[in-house]
Amino acid sequence: MSELFERPQYQTTVPEYERYANAFTSPEPELMQQLVRETNLAFTTPGMLSGLIQGRLLQMLIFMLKPEHILEIGTFTGYSAIYMASALSETGILHTIDNNPEVAHIAHKYFRLAGVENRIRMHMANALTAIPVIEGVFDLVFIDADKENYVSYYEAVLPRLRPGGFIIADNVLWYGRVLQAEVLSDKETQGIAAFNLHVKNDPRIEHLLLPVRDGLMIIRKL
Repeated sequence: MSELFERPQYQTTVPEYERYANAFTSPEPELMQQLVRETNLAFTTPGMLSGLIQGRLLQMLIFMLKPEHILEIGTFTGYSAIYMASALSETGILHTIDNNPEVAHIAHKYFRLAGVENRIRMHMANALTAIPVIEGVFDLVFIDADKENYVSYYEAVLPRLRPGGFIIADNVLWYGRVLQAEVLSDKETQGIAAFNLHVKNDPRIEHLLLPVRDGLMIIRKL
């Protein structure tokens, strides 16, 4: 089972302001459009793709922060990894982890087509097993995997993050379900609610919950 799993089936249509934002953002390259089409054909859960706005945001953050050592937890078909790796310097490396072998061939194919395969190291493993064996200190970590384990992933990577480094966690609004977390018992909603509270109460960091798409938590280690 992949650490990236099916999004809830009750997603609403894309709001008009998000359509407008997409229209006034640098367009999606043809290769990325091709990746989106192939993902839609190959999987019943294409909503796990980050999408244009989030992909471009991650890319811009990499350009601005200039990290050399990135960790991504949750590869899926490689959409977000490509955007991040494309903004890395020639010496930068992105490690990306997923435990679903069905996604690997698509991700590897598009890493090669995008010309970023030399900047990406893909690990097919359980993330909590893989993280300790990846060498070095991380400058930035992107978490987009199974929601019930967000706190565990956070605690696994924070000691490996340099002071002043960043963690970005996706889906922290979880389609609005976090607003009803106290009455919902599904493990994904409870996992995200627990993660948000954990981050809020952590004196080791400062953070911003950004309401982009399904919510991004941006965390800076003090």
